[in-house]
Amino acid sequence: MKKIYLVLLLLLLTAMSYAQKSIVSGKVLDIDDKLPLPGAMIQISGQNKYTISDYNGSFELLNVTEGSYEIHVKYMGYTTATKLIVISKGGNTVVNFEMKAIGTQLNEVVIGDALKGQAKALNQQKNNSNITNIVSSDQVGRFPDANVGDALKRVPGITMQNDQGEARNIIIRGLAPSLNSVTLNGDRIPSAEGDNRNVQMDLIPSDMISSMEVNKTLTPDMDADAIGGSVNLVTRATPNGQRISATLAGGYMPIREKGVYTAGLVFADRYLNDKLGMVVSGSYNNKDYGSDDVENVWVKDEFGNEYVSESQIRVYDVQRIRRSGAISLDYKFNDNNTIFANAIYNWRDDRENRFRTTYDDIEPIYNGETITGFEGRARRQTKGGIDNNRNKSRRLEDQRVQNYALRGEHLLSSNLDMDWSVNYSTASEYRPNERYIEYRQKGLDLTQDLSDIKFPLVTSSGESLDQLEFDSLTENTDDTSEDELGAKINFRIPFSIIPSEKGRIRTGLRMRLKEKERNNVFYSYESTSDDMETLADVPTHYFNGEGFNPGTKYVAGSLVDKNYLGGLDLNNAGLFDKEADPSEYLTANYTAKEQIFAAYVRWDQDFNDKLSMIVGARAENTHIDYVGNRVLDEEELENKINTTNSYLNVLPSLSFKYDATKSLVLRAAFTTALARPNYYDLAPYVNNIASDKEISAGNPDLKATYSFNYDFMAENYFESVGLVSAGAFYKNLNDFIYKYSSKTYSNSDFATDFPDQTNPIPAGEQWKFVQSRNGDNVDVYGFEVAFQRQFDFFSSKFLRGFGVYLNYTFTQSKAKGIADEDGNERNDVSLPGTTPHMFNGSLFWENKRFSARVSTNFTSDYLDVLGAEAYEDSYYDKQFFVDANASYKITPYMRIFAEANNLTNQPLRYYQGVSQHTQQAEYYQARYNLGVKFDF
Repeated sequence: MKKIYLVLLLLLLTAMSYAQKSIVSGKVLDIDDKLPLPGAMIQISGQNKYTISDYNGSFELLNVTEGSYEIHVKYMGYTTATKLIVISKGGNTVVNFEMKAIGTQLNEVVIGDALKGQAKALNQQKNNSNITNIVSSDQVGRFPDANVGDALKRVPGITMQNDQGEARNIIIRGLAPSLNSVTLNGDRIPSAEGDNRNVQMDLIPSDMISSMEVNKTLTPDMDADAIGGSVNLVTRATPNGQRISATLAGGYMPIREKGVYTAGLVFADRYLNDKLGMVVSGSYNNKDYGSDDVENVWVKDEFGNEYVSESQIRVYDVQRIRRSGAISLDYKFNDNNTIFANAIYNWRDDRENRFRTTYDDIEPIYNGETITGFEGRARRQTKGGIDNNRNKSRRLEDQRVQNYALRGEHLLSSNLDMDWSVNYSTASEYRPNERYIEYRQKGLDLTQDLSDIKFPLVTSSGESLDQLEFDSLTENTDDTSEDELGAKINFRIPFSIIPSEKGRIRTGLRMRLKEKERNNVFYSYESTSDDMETLADVPTHYFNGEGFNPGTKYVAGSLVDKNYLGGLDLNNAGLFDKEADPSEYLTANYTAKEQIFAAYVRWDQDFNDKLSMIVGARAENTHIDYVGNRVLDEEELENKINTTNSYLNVLPSLSFKYDATKSLVLRAAFTTALARPNYYDLAPYVNNIASDKEISAGNPDLKATYSFNYDFMAENYFESVGLVSAGAFYKNLNDFIYKYSSKTYSNSDFATDFPDQTNPIPAGEQWKFVQSRNGDNVDVYGFEVAFQRQFDFFSSKFLRGFGVYLNYTFTQSKAKGIADEDGNERNDVSLPGTTPHMFNGSLFWENKRFSARVSTNFTSDYLDVLGAEAYEDSYYDKQFFVDANASYKITPYMRIFAEANNLTNQPLRYYQGVSQHTQQAEYYQARYNLGVKFDF
């Protein structure tokens, strides 16, 4: 690390010793709406001296010799802009460009609003130095996507894992969410969940984001923990003039026949003689809906008979209220110094009632090797929350993500610029007064109808409300928080080994201080009276199966009324006996601290006007400090366990970009990346459950996964704003992490793994043991193709209004070093989350006033969770979504729009082992929305 710091110092001294030259800076804007044009190429005529405008349309040309020059600005879909300027020695010459969108030369198709958004995205993608996909806010607005997760699933190589019908966790190129990263304006977003590092993509409304950058290859100046890729969400930049935008919409959710309400506002302007810029935005979305769900666990007996050992019917009522507010400021002291301040606050309330009827402890009745019947028990459980103005008799999940950042950009001399930033981010998930009440009846005769094997039906005889006896009443409060303080500083200097060609060195330092804590509590209650002994004694709600999406044959029956559960005065000692239940929370609680310090060197070198290179390395030092709980027999806290660890990763990279023609760009890259283990997997807890003969434990010795990545991409851009691209990739992951499960864990195994702790396993017995472990390595490979094009080649004006957006990704993987429950290596196992086939398709039509689009999204089935053996593996089933939307511009400042999502009523379906064995099938039905948008 000291050597890296020395290199940085020498580079800075070298920059300061260069002969004094000049700077050219400015902005590139759209002439009509005065919005920035990111990704524009600004070039001095006759020289290979150029730069690319950033997300705010700003640019800088360093180390320019005094004299008169002609500067060209090129932007796909716009006319080339040219200005003649005179540069004086040692100064900063400011020149701004306003560019006009054009039609194609052949048929004069006007570049409308949709194509402007596409042009912004493609210009950035074309001129970026690494392999990326860009989605602009204009493009997001053309899809009916309420949150950034739903918008991102349109990008090649990306699929999303859903929660209650909304896209939540991101999978990039078949790699699980834990192997990817998400940033906001370049700063890491912490996770609101307790176990992992996943960022909840459904927490952030899509209308709060200006653009989304999916980086599929990393450069040395980027955080290294992004094996699959890194998604950077860019908020709105400060404007170049006043702008007011407002959205009002209402919708309908057929599954519960309730409404959706949406509002948004953006106000932006400049003050103090244009030195101070400000943009304030807010978003509100409220929808009350739900889902219908059936779940099963399949088993195979020693005779080869397959049956369901547990079956559930679930009815969810869900309300999600999403609020978001943001402010961005910039202050331009002079042409050389600008500071920026950004803040965003996202807050989502998720209120949920769940009504669940379960048949479990199912045991077959045999006649020889033939099953003649089943016996088991019934459980009726209602999930809700306390009746107050926050929970409203529902389970409340209060999730919040905040980010505050201050940064500066400084031109220190004609040969040196510097930028810096300090940011603070926090995420939290608070679930107060979450309640469950359950009644059970044992010794039931059960029947299993497996005639439709995808939708098995378990029914009982002899089940009645007065025989369903009180089993449990609980209330828990879960509290998880994660904070990160970050700081970085970067320097850039001209440095070229070829005098006539452009070269520059970037170098910098990065610090990230993270802290995560989970602090849960859980209480059990017993009534002091006899007024709730059976389900017949309490108010209930009857679910008859009518309109139930998986099928009307699934009748959940009577369950405790949510308002009765919410109204119980559990803290009244005269009504209930209260007792803490440590088995439910002691091992779940932990604290984690991570300190990450990084330094990098990046050298960009042009060899000629076609070939350029980036080479460099990044070093990241990680120090972790974790505290977990050691628990005996579920309820006794034996002691707290503290572990620390430090490790250094050096991550080299090399990439090339070749502009074969004005339109064709070839890219090749070798990069390295890492993925740190999930927080809870590292927590040093040990939980001994003697009654179940089971031990679960964290693994502080888990290594970070290290990946070698190879990428090739060819992109051909159309002058009329479009793209056709194809690329291939290969990744080799070392020390990947998987969940190990063994049913043959012995006394001696425990003594080996935990030599300093009390051994709970009696000699001669074998217990189940669950722990995350490092596997050997995984090979991941695949290819992706994409095509987007306006049909400008038709002679008919109507046909020229059509366009398509298509992409397909194939991914395959093979994992080595995964052991089954007996410790034997499993062969032909893919990496969980590796999706073999992903496809997006969209057909649209647009003129100056009207636009319409039909979009599809397909994801094939893939392995999601490894079981103890292949029969217990869980798979995410294939999904096919169809969405549609249209808008009409009534005036230049007002348009109405209509949206429809999930027209196929696509369920979230998991299967166990083989595709016929439904593990879960959850339906949400379609969603409809109608609104109006004003833009001044």
